[in-house]
Amino acid sequence: MASVASLFSQLLRHFPRTEFATLVKEHRAERHAKGFTCWDQFVSMLFCHLARADSLREICGGLSCCLGKLAHLGMGKAPKRSTLSYANEHRPAALYESLFWAALDRFRGQGSLGARKAQFRFKNKLLSLDSTTISLCLSLFPWADFRRAKGGVKVHVMLDHDDYMPSFVLMTEARRHDVKAARTINLAPGSIVAMDRAYNDFSLFAKWTAADVFFVTRMKENTVYEVIEERDLPKKRNILSDQIIRLSGVEAAAKCPHPLRRVVVWDAEREREIILLTNHLGFGATTIAAIYKDRWEIELFFKALKQNLKVKTFVGTTENALRIQIWTALIAMLLLKWLHHLSKAGWSLSNLAAMLRMNLFTYRDLGTWIDDPFDTPPEVPGPAQLTFSLPGFGQPTISIQGGTSTQNPAITPARAF
Repeated sequence: MASVASLFSQLLRHFPRTEFATLVKEHRAERHAKGFTCWDQFVSMLFCHLARADSLREICGGLSCCLGKLAHLGMGKAPKRSTLSYANEHRPAALYESLFWAALDRFRGQGSLGARKAQFRFKNKLLSLDSTTISLCLSLFPWADFRRAKGGVKVHVMLDHDDYMPSFVLMTEARRHDVKAARTINLAPGSIVAMDRAYNDFSLFAKWTAADVFFVTRMKENTVYEVIEERDLPKKRNILSDQIIRLSGVEAAAKCPHPLRRVVVWDAEREREIILLTNHLGFGATTIAAIYKDRWEIELFFKALKQNLKVKTFVGTTENALRIQIWTALIAMLLLKWLHHLSKAGWSLSNLAAMLRMNLFTYRDLGTWIDDPFDTPPEVPGPAQLTFSLPGFGQPTISIQGGTSTQNPAITPARAF
């Protein structure tokens, strides 16, 4: 037999059962449960994402095929489709939300998620804010009303650029404007938020400026302003203009009376001008441009989430089931990010997700596998050597190994009758 558990089992070890049981008790998630535990539900939904199962039938069937290996996962047997469907519909999604934040804090405390790619001289917390819309069939998800013939939900994310994992997640109906979600976020003084034009709101800008929170965003073309100061431009850079401005529109000036900064950057790749707006008056213009460029990391996060995990098609049609699937997808994303940081193979996140999908129940050491997944698996260990003594013969030794026996030469074996 192999000396280690399956890769899937080794991944689940990063979610201590005592911590999980505490969260279950806190949310009263197993109230009226009959046999099918929240841990069984969590393992099933995590298998849905890591194995890319498209339906309840594939989840339950895939686990049933590995029935002899489920004991290592803490499961007694594979669930029935109706059992898993009922649990996703009725058990609180807040359980998996709390589990995600608890696991994320633990990984961050251990420094297991990597570091910032772009190196900046400043020590401020760098964040990016954006949302992604998940389209839904309105006939199957009537509660997710979006347009006349289309449904959808929106996931708002504040991404921490220290490890490129979320520091804020909010799921709303697709029709809710992005600015309304941004107003609910409390940021620490000194934080820098990079965002696109959808978050242009002068009341929000004034609130953040008063709280010493900095932002970098795209400026709308119809913004009315007056130039207060023209700043010197850096040499041999792609900065076309650097100005201190004041909003001169009637409503805009009343909402945000603070001086702002307008930086025009030349995008040589697409041959266009990018006009940035910020309330940070101290950084160089090239640093402001680099901060906005690093905002692209949140787009890569959404791309990795949708391409590698099951967040575009769902195994349940209720709002609670959808929320459970999205939160467990974020938990699976956390595991993939951790493995990607830990691996020395140099492969992409998508290749890692694909290889893990095909080796979930492979019995290999996880640390060895992520460095060289194509290596020859270890040999099956042979039987252990047994050493024991026979009484009355001066404590001779008989060793049994590989089906043969060796004796102490002082002992004469008895004849067979």
